Amino acid sequence: MQSTSAEPIKTTMLPVITLVGRPNVGKSTLFNRLTRTRDALVADFPGLTRDRQYGIGRVGPGPYLVVDTGGISGGDGIEVLMERQVRLAIDEADHLLFMVDAHTGVSPADLDIARELRRNGKPLTLILNKIDHLSQELVSAEFHELGIGDPHPIAATQGRGVTALIEQIFDLLPPSDNTDLVPGVDRGIQIAIVGRPNAGKSTLINRILGEERVVAFDSPGTTRDSIYIPFARGERHYTLIDTAGVRRRARVSGAIEKFSVIKTLQAIDACNVVVLVMDAQQGIGEQDATLAAHVIESGRALVVAVNKWDGLDPEQRAGIKHALDRKLPFLDFAATHFISALHGSGVGLLLDEVDAAYANAMRRLPTPVLTRLLEDAIQEHQPPLVRGHRIKLRYAHQGGRNPPIIVVHGNQTKDLPNTYRRYLINRFREALQLFGTPMRLEFKTGNNPYDGRTNKLTPRQTKKRQRLRNFVKRNK
Repeated sequence: MQSTSAEPIKTTMLPVITLVGRPNVGKSTLFNRLTRTRDALVADFPGLTRDRQYGIGRVGPGPYLVVDTGGISGGDGIEVLMERQVRLAIDEADHLLFMVDAHTGVSPADLDIARELRRNGKPLTLILNKIDHLSQELVSAEFHELGIGDPHPIAATQGRGVTALIEQIFDLLPPSDNTDLVPGVDRGIQIAIVGRPNAGKSTLINRILGEERVVAFDSPGTTRDSIYIPFARGERHYTLIDTAGVRRRARVSGAIEKFSVIKTLQAIDACNVVVLVMDAQQGIGEQDATLAAHVIESGRALVVAVNKWDGLDPEQRAGIKHALDRKLPFLDFAATHFISALHGSGVGLLLDEVDAAYANAMRRLPTPVLTRLLEDAIQEHQPPLVRGHRIKLRYAHQGGRNPPIIVVHGNQTKDLPNTYRRYLINRFREALQLFGTPMRLEFKTGNNPYDGRTNKLTPRQTKKRQRLRNFVKRNK
């Protein structure tokens, strides 16, 4: 088993507020309100949140870390793993916000949670959510049964009472060692882990981190939201983004899954490097190719991880490698690793490959070097003729990074065929060793100062033209 030497970034600099409660009481809505983001997926659907979601609180007199958790429902199967995540969040909290639903009243689950939180001994505040259109006095009286004191009424959706809540509990939080330090602003290299459902994305993240940071369950669709997880490896900082599995559009059903797919595509656009996880036991499918094409279109650096490799015999492994060459030939620039996220084999090499891909995506390319490479490519293989004239490519320079963009200047570049464009991309990639990242070529044609202007003849030129016309007519 290989170790990545990864460790979570220490967040003890800031006080930690953890949101707990049974499903569908509004924890994710309050999380988004406190962080002033839309990081947590919100819907009128119990059990939507399954993993711990971290964010920087921006409501109140100072910064703090706020943690959204899944609902505690006392079920079995995946609910057991969800509740384990909740208890880990409770252990690292400085203050707990126990949320209850004013509309449904006190439930047996609320009583069980309250009993456990009282035994825990952490500072605790009871939050009465969804108080809109209700009498606060009448509703609050019922919740004294929980034995936690007076509930603080809020309406998280509208933001009513939220600022007053934070101002009330902020003085109860431990002082921050450095209030100017707000983790999460500089996230280091952001790595999105994407793939089809049940490909092993969450298991891979847990293996890299060395802890059960996200819920990994042998069932498609376990992850529903995009979870951002900062961690450090040596002196370098990263942010892992666990994403929901993406299926073919025809098989996507329900608003929750559609929003999860949108979150995944947004994570691809927001990250620096994508690790595309494929399931070797399921084979290389059409959706793998579609996801890879979206990554390339987004211009993100890419590392391919073929998971569950340890369970295949030699013949099956050869078949997977053949399928990669046949179905995904456009990924020849990306490194492919064959791993087992469950057992850890091959996982330790992924971050090294991510570092290399990111370095190539962010490289500075000097104009003299690019122009010299362009001249060498032209000397070896000239551009084609267009209407009897040779296309001229004069010089090249860098136009952007992540992905690297090379701008080539010349004339009639719009007529340059795709085959020659691909030839130039391959020449630049091989000469510059820009592997692990897509490349883009942009062509610019200089403006012709005489384009659209007619040549005005002098009187002498006009008379000469007329004499020539008369001569031609007489000789017909």
